Amino acid sequence: MITKLDFIGIPSQDAERSRAFYGETLGLRPDEKSQYEFWVGDTCFGIWEPEKQGMPFAPQKNAHPALHVDDVAAARAELEAKGVVFAGETFDTGVCHMALFTDPDGNDLMLHNRYAPRT
Repeated sequence: MITKLDFIGIPSQDAERSRAFYGETLGLRPDEKSQYEFWVGDTCFGIWEPEKQGMPFAPQKNAHPALHVDDVAAARAELEAKGVVFAGETFDTGVCHMALFTDPDGNDLMLHNRYAPRT
């Protein structure tokens, strides 16, 4: 029935600020046809402002999109140099490294790298 994930909605109170964060800070690929959409592989991140649709703003919490990087420590250092603040230390689950952070609106995100094969 469900065949793929079409997009992830990114709620924002300031779409221009979010656009700069996802495009410039994170370096995501901008969509050629929409100034508020960015691509992570085949998944679109769509920035939207709930308050402009008559809904209250609330950041997405506790469902961290796991953004794959080849080296979590290196990617974290690069983002920290750009002012991104991480929530605690990078942790090692025994199969992957994860580093948690938020965008400027408080939406949860994660740098992720699985280093052990799936069994």
